[in-house]
Amino acid sequence: MKRRSISVLVAIALVMLMLGPSSAWSQDNSTQEPATPPDSGQAQQPAPAFGPDSAVPMIEENPPISGLDLPNLQPHAAPLSYLQAGAHVSESLDSNIENTLGGSEVQSLTRATGSLELHRLWSNYDLSLDYLGGIGYYDVQGLGLKQIEELGLEQKITWKRGELAIRDAFSYQPEGTFGSAYGSVGTIGAGLSGDSTFFGGTGLGALGQVPRIMNLSLVDIVQNLTPKSSITLTGGYGFVHFLEDQPGTGISFIGNSQVSAEAGYSRVLSRHDQAAIVYGYQGFRFSTGISFHSHLIQLMWGRRISGRMDFLVGAGPQFTELNSVAAEETGATSDLRISAAGRALLHYQFPRTSLGLSYDHYITSGSGFFAGAESDIARLTASRPMGRVWTVFSDIGYSRNSRVEAVVLTAGVNAKTYQYGFAGAGVHRMFGRNFHAFASYQFNDLAFDSSFCGTSSQCNRTSQRNVGTIGLDWTPRPHRLD
Repeated sequence: MKRRSISVLVAIALVMLMLGPSSAWSQDNSTQEPATPPDSGQAQQPAPAFGPDSAVPMIEENPPISGLDLPNLQPHAAPLSYLQAGAHVSESLDSNIENTLGGSEVQSLTRATGSLELHRLWSNYDLSLDYLGGIGYYDVQGLGLKQIEELGLEQKITWKRGELAIRDAFSYQPEGTFGSAYGSVGTIGAGLSGDSTFFGGTGLGALGQVPRIMNLSLVDIVQNLTPKSSITLTGGYGFVHFLEDQPGTGISFIGNSQVSAEAGYSRVLSRHDQAAIVYGYQGFRFSTGISFHSHLIQLMWGRRISGRMDFLVGAGPQFTELNSVAAEETGATSDLRISAAGRALLHYQFPRTSLGLSYDHYITSGSGFFAGAESDIARLTASRPMGRVWTVFSDIGYSRNSRVEAVVLTAGVNAKTYQYGFAGAGVHRMFGRNFHAFASYQFNDLAFDSSFCGTSSQCNRTSQRNVGTIGLDWTPRPHRLD
């Protein structure tokens, strides 16, 4: 399986590099004159007609809030075509490296990875390709060498009033991705902008060192109807496949696949405000044979100030129809449940500090523990430069997950809820132009509710980890392609 996954990744990378302009992504390089301030005393010019001779709308500056793209808080960065390679090594001390319930043995983890980033621009195409691959050596009997593979792909095609985007995030890792990056190299799968939690292909917490394949593919279209209104369409397919059971416990994790779709209409209300209505669909299928689907409707409002702030909030009802063992046992053809779904997002760029805060409440796949879960997910990130060569950063996350199915399954974990949280902080230091050193600490906590113990009066249902990491990144100057 390892050889096969490496071969697939290499083949994908070679094909994308050979496709050339005919299949690359686009980005409009046109510029737009700044709006005249309302108090400048100059006459206000009427908005240009939305016709064949008018300028192309700047989708990248303030994309519709019903879509996947988020506005760039550094809009004046010049678009470039480049190729950049890198190498990364790190050493970690982990208080529970096997990630077991009640584990407390301190062991080391050594990681050595290489990365390649390609960004290629043409007049109407824009291609981004990110690859990270290498090995991790766990200094504990039974683990040893583990393969690490991540591949991110984004391709855009733009036209006068809209764009088409194709995105994919692939990951092959010995543990989950939510809060698992102990160092300076993050998870490519987490780089998907917008509401990727809704579309699946991720994990919220992990137990044991169990190799898994995760993938999320998305296709989305943005079409401007007028200068103030647009529609968005998104379709996605994600899956999580576990290659082993948890060693020593016999727990069999639940694999899943998910088909998702969203359709939205966005309307500009003022210079900084937007409103939208979104319909969403989720279809889940699990390795246990269970399947169900849900529909949701959300009203959204967003406030965006170019280069400084992006705020978004949305909420609405969600209708989940279970066609499963639970419904069959009661003699019903289905079990319809009504709940709430929503999200909130805040990105703020202070003069020197970057802050990100997000909250999501959706039906998710259950991360291998449950056959579907109602999840609350919150995350806070912050970074700040300290002088010319130092940067401090922090990352805090929490998820609470409640089982959707009421029946006890032969796979997964026999609990009603589980919670996973992490809190970490670190520091970067530059050494010249090409080298960056870093040090970080992270605390992880995974806990199941009391039903996990069954009839036993005593059991350890918590996994805690303290991880300290030091590392070095080599990232030479990118090679310009234009």
